[in-house]
Amino acid sequence: MEFAGFTLRNNLFVAPMAGVTDRPFRQLCKKMGAGLAVSEMVTSNSLLYGSAKTLRRANHVGEVAPISVQIAGADPAMMAEAARHNVDNGAQIIDINMGCPAKKVCNVMAGSALMQDEQLVGRILDAVVGAIPDTPVTLKFRTGWNLANKNAPTIARIAESAGVRAVAIHGRTRCQQYTGEAEYDTIAYVKTLVNIPVIANGDITTPEKARHVLDVTGADGIMIGRAAQGRPWLFRELEHYLKTGEKMAPAPVPEIHAILLAHLEDLYEFYGLDTGVKVARKHISWYTKGLIGSAAFRKVMNTLPTVELQRQAVDEFFLRYAEEHEHLQYEENKTHEEALAA
Repeated sequence: MEFAGFTLRNNLFVAPMAGVTDRPFRQLCKKMGAGLAVSEMVTSNSLLYGSAKTLRRANHVGEVAPISVQIAGADPAMMAEAARHNVDNGAQIIDINMGCPAKKVCNVMAGSALMQDEQLVGRILDAVVGAIPDTPVTLKFRTGWNLANKNAPTIARIAESAGVRAVAIHGRTRCQQYTGEAEYDTIAYVKTLVNIPVIANGDITTPEKARHVLDVTGADGIMIGRAAQGRPWLFRELEHYLKTGEKMAPAPVPEIHAILLAHLEDLYEFYGLDTGVKVARKHISWYTKGLIGSAAFRKVMNTLPTVELQRQAVDEFFLRYAEEHEHLQYEENKTHEEALAA
């Protein structure tokens, strides 16, 4: 796929997720079949550029290109400076966050709150595109602020006029957060209005759903967020199905065990052992959420203080599980997505 001046292996994108899409997770998803992975959002506040969190989020050492960094803020000048700063530090695509529904982001008029002020949206996009004329800029937003104000079509046209190279749209309004079901009619309408790539996002959890969303929206690609938590191999399943129309066999438990162990080692190396063991807990929980017999394991695992004990617990769980189940089996026939939502 041609995207923002780059040739990608496919049209499957990893959605930016705060606290999730760090470098280890992005690298893993790319290895497992994603065409592009967008970073966690990086603040536009220059006072925080030197903080440990911001430095980690801006760490792209060894990452497969293209490197897409998402920036968040509400001041055009600060956003322009943030774009320049991140390009100077390795970003090859700058993505602008106008989709995050979190209160702490919206309360400072950033994220999806910006959709309430279309003139400000235009000023921000003009400032960022103008600040980095040789680097492509993309934009992620929602269908609107609320159901009565679904202005994604207007935002998309403002973006195209400003020189934004592609847009990704989550099929919910800000006020919906992540409740209810994503709707794709608005995304389909936006696709008819602009000539830049449109990426569809929201509730894409299976190969069949991916095919359906591409068909009903006419979108150029799809973006996966929560469904990839604890299931990074979803991208290869989607890639295979979209190419062949056939579903892949489920990943065997020993392979999933190996994927998780490699992910953990990357987390320990990236964060350091003390922080790494804490960050790893949520990933281990996602990999095992809903699996038969996993509740007791997670309860114990979340109390383990060291890397060694964490590795041992994961090994014991998966080796025992592999003896009993060839593939992942969820309690009461729950899917992985249902388990994550529970």
